[in-house]
Amino acid sequence: MKRVLRYVGIALLLAILGGCIYLNSLMPIITGYAAKNLASAVFVSGREAKDVEALDLNFSFIRFTSNKVDFENKTVTSRFLWGKSTAAYREGYGVTLLRGSTVEQLRQQSFPQDILSEVERDSAQLPTGDSVIAERLAPIAKAFVKEHAYHGHPFAFVVLHKGGVVAECYDEGIGPDTKLLSWSMAKSFANALVGIMVKDSLLDIHAPMDIPEWQADERKTITLHDLMQMQSGLEWNENYGARSDVNIMLYIKRDMGLFALSNPLEHKPGTHWQYSSGSTNIVMRYLRSSFPSDETFLRYMHTRLFASLGIYGAVFEQDMSGTPLGSSYLYVTARDFARFGQMYLDDGCVKGKRILPEGWVDYTRTPAANSEDRYGAYFWLNRCGKYPDVPKDMFYCDGHDGQDIFIFPSQQVVVVILGYSPKPDNLIDFNSLLRDILSLTSS
Repeated sequence: MKRVLRYVGIALLLAILGGCIYLNSLMPIITGYAAKNLASAVFVSGREAKDVEALDLNFSFIRFTSNKVDFENKTVTSRFLWGKSTAAYREGYGVTLLRGSTVEQLRQQSFPQDILSEVERDSAQLPTGDSVIAERLAPIAKAFVKEHAYHGHPFAFVVLHKGGVVAECYDEGIGPDTKLLSWSMAKSFANALVGIMVKDSLLDIHAPMDIPEWQADERKTITLHDLMQMQSGLEWNENYGARSDVNIMLYIKRDMGLFALSNPLEHKPGTHWQYSSGSTNIVMRYLRSSFPSDETFLRYMHTRLFASLGIYGAVFEQDMSGTPLGSSYLYVTARDFARFGQMYLDDGCVKGKRILPEGWVDYTRTPAANSEDRYGAYFWLNRCGKYPDVPKDMFYCDGHDGQDIFIFPSQQVVVVILGYSPKPDNLIDFNSLLRDILSLTSS
């Protein structure tokens, strides 16, 4: 009996020890998520910290973090049990989660401010659309944002019809000038940046990538096309609820693209579809390496992409290595996201000027071979019928927790939704919302 109790005691001790080790491994993810997202919401979006904690951070272990906002130094430090993380804001760069460096070391790098002076704010506002359609959509806009009639907790709602604004509504504390988080919609902006570089003859998306770490094995055959269609074959775990690849990348690693490209090959490139936020950070790291300096890269991105769209002051946040995080962290206004969607609706043109290469939008909408018609190139597709009550030619940018740009070519409609829908039983009813919008714009 004593021997049995001793074994039980040992087993219990090992279980407790194992639990503590695993919990310790989660500490940088828990505190890193809180610090990074609270800092960006406060210093980039201008939101109240208490509102962010009550909504955005009110889940799982994250809700138990203790957060200190330092407005003088523009940092946020988050603590949970014995864990601690700090995130720092820098003008132009947004917020970076500190990993292995101090705030002072991080701020030795300053954003070249003359880049933004070159990018003039578009003096012409988005035009106003059909007044009759706008009147029809007004009740839906109010019901969706103010009354949560379609569930979720939307922050911003914009609808364009034939390029003109026919609906626009914002939650309390949010407005037309508020820069809001893209989450994975940033991947679609990476698509645009690649397209512009292709147009400028700087890239061949079908050629193997010259990544040094891949040259000794079959990863050397991976192309930009493979990564953009999420068919690189690299091993990846996108589970947000655990110590997965995506969480380790976003909240622990200094160089996120390097972490993602270091994963081994699990499938032959081009043969297996696996959604991977790591793929976009590999792409952004690769694009950055194509330029002689970071300043040259930033200048190119802001002038050739954002300025071409009429977007002023976009904040594309970086990791500690200096790579813009195409997987997750772009901040622009709701109208800016609408401008982006309109460019894809207009076949890659803005006000008649071609920004993306001829045929790029068709390429973007071509289903990845093994995605079951769900995915193109950093854009999602409705060819699979995910939203059964709207046209199958709809394609869209989709971000974590309710960030979306829906593009309807046959209806000439763009719908932008930005918000927060953290619980599975409280997700926005996109199908019904989109169906109701289209019913009022097509007649």
